[in-house]
Amino acid sequence: SNPYADPKGEPRLGGTCLNVGCIPSKALLHTSHLFEEAEHAFPSQGIKISGKVSIDVPAMIDRKAKVVDQLTMGIKGLFKKNKVTFLSGHGSFVGGGADGYKVKVGKETVLAKHVIIATGSSPRHLPGIPVDNKIVCDNVGALDFDAVPKKLGVIGAGVIGLEMGSVWRRLGSEVTVLEAMPDFLGFADKDIAKEAQKVFTKQGLNILTGVSIGETKVSKKGVSLAYTDKDGNGHTLEVDRLIVSVGRVPNTEGLDPAAVGLDMNERGQIVVDEHCATNLPNVYAVGDVVRGPMLAHKAMEEGVMVAEIIAGQAGHCDLDMVPGIIYTSPEIAWVGKTEQQLKADGVAFKVGKIPFLANGRALGSGDPTGFVKMLACAQTDRILGVHIIGANASELIAEAVVAMEFNGASEDLARICHGHPTLSEVVHEAALACDKRPLHF
Repeated sequence: SNPYADPKGEPRLGGTCLNVGCIPSKALLHTSHLFEEAEHAFPSQGIKISGKVSIDVPAMIDRKAKVVDQLTMGIKGLFKKNKVTFLSGHGSFVGGGADGYKVKVGKETVLAKHVIIATGSSPRHLPGIPVDNKIVCDNVGALDFDAVPKKLGVIGAGVIGLEMGSVWRRLGSEVTVLEAMPDFLGFADKDIAKEAQKVFTKQGLNILTGVSIGETKVSKKGVSLAYTDKDGNGHTLEVDRLIVSVGRVPNTEGLDPAAVGLDMNERGQIVVDEHCATNLPNVYAVGDVVRGPMLAHKAMEEGVMVAEIIAGQAGHCDLDMVPGIIYTSPEIAWVGKTEQQLKADGVAFKVGKIPFLANGRALGSGDPTGFVKMLACAQTDRILGVHIIGANASELIAEAVVAMEFNGASEDLARICHGHPTLSEVVHEAALACDKRPLHF
């Protein structure tokens, strides 16, 4: 079955991101955030609601589906506008010669001079825990619950696990998150990870790290999960639904790379250079199917770069300048190096760290959680990394990416006039703080 088919069985464009990833998850995060605001934030702002706030889950899921429909139809329109022919079906290589590559799509074979492989990735599943997307779900099923589960288990405290865990926690689920790694958000800056764990725990996410999963029993009623905690003690967790979010694997099965001698690595990724060129002339691969972060915006930049190169222009995509974002509440966003990485690389650095609590806009909107942390080179003052946890971090990080893409120094950002009162002033203050001269903290 095609996970990206509309109710009529027609193929939906837009891949994971649009159909079962970024877009639908943000729609649910928004709805659940409004629900939580109505339940908890409204009274403190003097807004009274008579009666109990309740959630109509099917209506929420329906709104999400409409958003997805609108955007997938939008791509169809863009194809038409730009005269792009769309063939629907599974594609595979059948061979190549001097005149190009033969690619089979469904029953027809097409000849292509240039080929771009952008087949994306699929959720990684765990042995012994079969995913049916009813009781045990991956990212696809987690977006389509028909009701709020009383108890929800989440395996994997990564981006998807935290976002989906947050959606259902806000709506009333008792959520337990099981993470195999000893450190929570080990890839993030340590200060950010520490603050995130504290805030999420306070919100009611039960986060367990250093866990190893044992035997799992699935019935129509739910899941019974045996696990060992970080101290080696055995426990059993009983949940109504289980979300498995333990990373993703590249989609190369069925592509038949051997038919043309396409180079792959041991992780199942297609091997490419910095311009996304494979070992075959005129064959490129982009996105989740190659190295680098598995993010939609990274894939898009690579796609643009390759299109430019094929058109005879210069293309560029710097993997060190790809922002990472987690759309929890508070949001988390980062670009560049973490403090741990700079220490490991032996780079001398300065830190500017400013809490949102010092910001008028954050206080006025009632959500002053978190901080901005900027890392700059001790010698040259060049910005090496920016890490944000707080409201609208996803939007605030863009300024940091621009500054770093232009090789900016913390002084450059410190000398730029920011609107007042805005959350962006905290980024400005963090830049000033790199030089130990913040104005409002």
